[in-house]
Amino acid sequence: MSGAAIFIKDDLHISDVQVEVLVGILNLYSILGSAAAGRTSDWIGRRYTIVIAGAIFFAGALLMGFATNYSFLMFGRFVAGIGVGYAAMIAPVYIAEVSPASSRGFLTSFHEIFINGGILLGYVSNYAFSKLPTHLGWRMMLGVGAIPSVMLAVGVLAIPESPRWLVMQGRLGEARQVLEKISDTHEEAHLRLADIKQAAAIPEHCNDDIVQVSKQSHGEGVWKELLVHPTPAVRHILIAAVGIHFFQQITGIDAVVLYSPRIFEKAGITSKDKKLLATVAVGFVKTIFILVATFLLDRIGRRPLLLSSVAGMILSLGTLGVALTVIDHSHEKITWAVVLAIAMVLSYVAWFSIGMGPITWVYSSEIFPLRLRAQGASMGVAVNRVTSGVISMTFISLYKGITIGGAFFLFAGLATVAWVFFYTMLPETRGRTLEDMEVLFGKFYKWRSASEMLKSKSYDNHDLGKQVNGQDNTNGQIQLGPTKNQAN
Repeated sequence: MSGAAIFIKDDLHISDVQVEVLVGILNLYSILGSAAAGRTSDWIGRRYTIVIAGAIFFAGALLMGFATNYSFLMFGRFVAGIGVGYAAMIAPVYIAEVSPASSRGFLTSFHEIFINGGILLGYVSNYAFSKLPTHLGWRMMLGVGAIPSVMLAVGVLAIPESPRWLVMQGRLGEARQVLEKISDTHEEAHLRLADIKQAAAIPEHCNDDIVQVSKQSHGEGVWKELLVHPTPAVRHILIAAVGIHFFQQITGIDAVVLYSPRIFEKAGITSKDKKLLATVAVGFVKTIFILVATFLLDRIGRRPLLLSSVAGMILSLGTLGVALTVIDHSHEKITWAVVLAIAMVLSYVAWFSIGMGPITWVYSSEIFPLRLRAQGASMGVAVNRVTSGVISMTFISLYKGITIGGAFFLFAGLATVAWVFFYTMLPETRGRTLEDMEVLFGKFYKWRSASEMLKSKSYDNHDLGKQVNGQDNTNGQIQLGPTKNQAN
């Protein structure tokens, strides 16, 4: 859309405000998709939810490609937004649930790798289709998105269902078969199944292929557990998941990705071809550094990578603000400021991609308890899309109101707040199984003690609750599996 918006404005003769709405509205529409995807995936499974996502986005891409006017184009954005919401929620959850703890960060970050690969291909297609007549070029830029959506919907039929969802349905035989395929050894598959059964409140001695499970196995009552009567651990998890999604977007990444041609124009690049080529460089840098991040997530951990990433973003945003302010207040072209502005845009997306970008999706998809995971993750995605929508629908008005440099100073300040939040609120999750996660949350500064105890696996609920929270576990500060009421 970043490149297409240039030609849509000329072809349909729309205003800057209409451009803002067109660019950002997809993120607001995707809230509906992400909210529905949580319950859908609990009802029909993770795999078929991905098929639905691909089918909806296919329809949206075709509608945008054949749009004849602004209203028609907005309807296509609505349909595509629903598909984006479905995919954004279910993809990282599915990958996290089939991945072993030792490589979960690496595998879950592939979600972000291919998003950025798609952004890069989008920039490249913008440049390629810009050579066509204006009325045809932008339609091709948007319509070509139908191709990968078909690949997604068809390709996903070849992958197995999430073993954790199968266990929640009492389908232990199928879950066992999937775990045998995706584990390195038979022993690892057996241990993973035992952990999942414990989290799903299925007795260890139940080894039938089909077992009776709670009637609430399709996501019923989850909102009450998340929002009305959460345990302290679940409350901490929810704050962490919502917070990391909020700060990922409020620090300005979509402003840079979606409006990079305008930013480069403000930096002194006026040729349409050169602006589109510069956006290709942005996509290339984002993709390369996401690839670097995948090899670091399971080696150095989520926290060090995230905190380093945000620190780099703060420095890049602040320096970009300085460069753009100098350019804005100068009556002649200042070469060093132009070069610095372009370099800082690339530096910002590099720092974002090496930490904040992939870790948001990895972290929020791995920390929720099994029964709350799909709908809890959907809440984080909904916040992500709302925040993205607000930023992308107001960026032009924002920089016109407080100057382009002022906008990036604002993002730098918000990134500083984000760094403090992450340092305070987010425990390290590297190497922990999904069934262990809840132990790490509930107290802000005691997670290291819990992590050490998890390594030895020499704990029970009562002892861990006392040592981690400084009190008896009967208050619900830490909860390894379902409560007695859930189990019943």
